[in-house]
Amino acid sequence: MQVEQREIIISTPDGEMPAFLCLPVESSPKPAVMVLMEAFGLTQHIKDVTVRIANEGYLAIAPDLYYRELPNNKFGYDRVESAKAMMSNLDFRKTMEEDIKATLDYLKSRADVYSDRIGVTGFCFGGSMTFYAATRFSSEIVVAAPFYSVVLDEWLEAVRNITIPVYLFFGGADPFIERDRITQIDSRFKELGKNYKLKVYQNADHGFFCHERSSYNQLAAEDSWRELTQFLKKHL
Repeated sequence: MQVEQREIIISTPDGEMPAFLCLPVESSPKPAVMVLMEAFGLTQHIKDVTVRIANEGYLAIAPDLYYRELPNNKFGYDRVESAKAMMSNLDFRKTMEEDIKATLDYLKSRADVYSDRIGVTGFCFGGSMTFYAATRFSSEIVVAAPFYSVVLDEWLEAVRNITIPVYLFFGGADPFIERDRITQIDSRFKELGKNYKLKVYQNADHGFFCHERSSYNQLAAEDSWRELTQFLKKHL
């Protein structure tokens, strides 16, 4: 499939937010997928994922959620502390509320997007924001697929607000997300009768999907990609 790639600007209450946009060249309306970045910023890896999703037939967009810190707002995977510091400096409520909402509004404004067929996926920090988006924007999105997302207690409580299908991916050897926490998340969705799937790759570490990271796990990455694309196809 021929895919067009370009940088765009999304207006937010805090200013102009760059975003990486990919879409199939054929002009008919299509579903859209928002791809939320890792703690390392809008890296080439996240752009590559966005292209791959567009190749599945979606308009895909990855907003630069560190835009307030431009131009030095991207980090190599060996700069964990710098990435964590920038992530920690975010006003999370603004980032999650305003920036995600602004991206949704942009997608809904496009004539080539089915405004009622928008999904969200994300990795690491972006996985956490994808989880949050499911609790906050279930009336505006159709599916959410967070990868190795840290989940705050208040978000776990807010699972009651989720009305869309969710697919959660975790690594069983992830040092940032304990197995007990994954069990709590699973139990919360189950007890509330939510439409969800949760998959744990037993030997996979945090960041297992990214081939540029030392924690890359090929088997988990390939399987979770198949699961993700089938999930999106089913619901979008």
